[in-house]
Amino acid sequence: MIIYVNKLNPASLLHFGRCVLVSNGFISPPSLSQGSDRDLSTQSALRELPLYNFQVKTTCQGVDVARIFEKHPLLPGAILIEQGKFAGMVSRRRLLECLLRPHRLELFLHKPLQVIYRYDRSEVLVLPDSTPILTATQQALKRSPELRAEPIVVQVGASDYRLLDVQELNLVSWQIRGIETQVRYERIQAQMIQSEKMASLGRLVDGLVHEILDPVSFIWGNLTYVSTYSDNLLELLSAYAAYLTVPPEEIADLKEDIELDFIQQDFPRAIGSIRSGAERLKKLVSGLQNFCHIDDVYPKPADLHANLDSILLLLKSRLTSEIEIIRNYGHLPPVQCYIGQLNQVFMNILTNAIDALIEQAVREKYSQEFKGGMPAADAIQKPRIEITTKVFSRTFTNPNPGICDLRWVSILIADNGPGMSPELQQQILESFSVQKRATKETSLSLSYEIVTAKHGGEFKMRSRRVSQEKSPTVSDRLYEAESQVSGNESIESPVSSGTEFEILLPLV
Repeated sequence: MIIYVNKLNPASLLHFGRCVLVSNGFISPPSLSQGSDRDLSTQSALRELPLYNFQVKTTCQGVDVARIFEKHPLLPGAILIEQGKFAGMVSRRRLLECLLRPHRLELFLHKPLQVIYRYDRSEVLVLPDSTPILTATQQALKRSPELRAEPIVVQVGASDYRLLDVQELNLVSWQIRGIETQVRYERIQAQMIQSEKMASLGRLVDGLVHEILDPVSFIWGNLTYVSTYSDNLLELLSAYAAYLTVPPEEIADLKEDIELDFIQQDFPRAIGSIRSGAERLKKLVSGLQNFCHIDDVYPKPADLHANLDSILLLLKSRLTSEIEIIRNYGHLPPVQCYIGQLNQVFMNILTNAIDALIEQAVREKYSQEFKGGMPAADAIQKPRIEITTKVFSRTFTNPNPGICDLRWVSILIADNGPGMSPELQQQILESFSVQKRATKETSLSLSYEIVTAKHGGEFKMRSRRVSQEKSPTVSDRLYEAESQVSGNESIESPVSSGTEFEILLPLV
């Protein structure tokens, strides 16, 4: 049975030792730091908590430390110092339990602390002040049951040590976990509401697309007949004109008023324009329908090339005439996937590429206007987005026996923009982690989660930023977000500068 003693009974000390007021060592009074005044979070460390500073030499007598414990009932223990170095820790509970046992008070009351510490020595948990509070709580709970109430020694700097009450640590840890649970609950609620909004919007757009497709299909289906009828009528008019070389005066005036010659030339072109517009509208609506596809519970086969073309069609309003789209499509089989979510990934990557290219074009334009003159012909680099797809086999270092090499689909989207700085790349990589993604979700972190968690694939980012100097610098080196797997036949970078994202999907 463990006895918790918060205060030493002075009557017992006076009864068992008359020389309790005698001291042969100097003890500095204990102090308590204020801790941090900011709100605690899951990333808070031990340095932000109130810490006790009470250090005594091992040559001090136990009665002196007991007197300090009596004056400061909240003091959890004392740091033992021997020859200026940390020697251990004696807690209030251990010291008083040792002194209150039968015949121990006469034996240890006027003995140095090193005698008591060596007799009743226990394991001490020492943690640096940079340890997160939640991590420290887990390590404290891993101790044996008789040591879980012992204070924790916090190392501040190289040679300074403080004490942390484990009850204070547990209380703060419970508060942090309560706040974290509340924040997670609110975030899940917000995500559920957002998901419901997106699902409702998807259903609304899907219904709207169906309503648009009906008249478009009506126009498209009747264009064939209208074109045939117009050709027949024009042919009939030509036959009348061949046999009636001298038409009546009224017909001649009517032909001149309606400009029949111009109508015969322009009417086929008008039918062709209507056909082209209807075809474009049909493709646009089909692309919108594919992009707003509501995923089912299970993945289904999808044509990735058709979906990429649909997204490029939706982004056509943002694709200026200066941005060149290069499609290096390989032979891809239908891929089992959640195509609605993959469309969101493609949209996020292409939108970031277009933003980077437009920003670079605007920056170069203003730079040339500021400097004056026209740029050299060899310095002009046309903005370009290159999409490359292929199927490749992947060989692992230690393949399992009886399992053949897996086949993967690679979708590489690269631009020749200015590239990203190492700091921005590091921020993007950090957003891929679960902790960062939970606090701040970005389009790229969401894309990473869709590809890796939902499809069991890989999401890789490479970026090279070219400096204005002729010689390459450290920032010009290729930065890879994911480590390459041995035997990976992924597509090589088609551009010498810019940013590229590679999506690897396993073929089932």
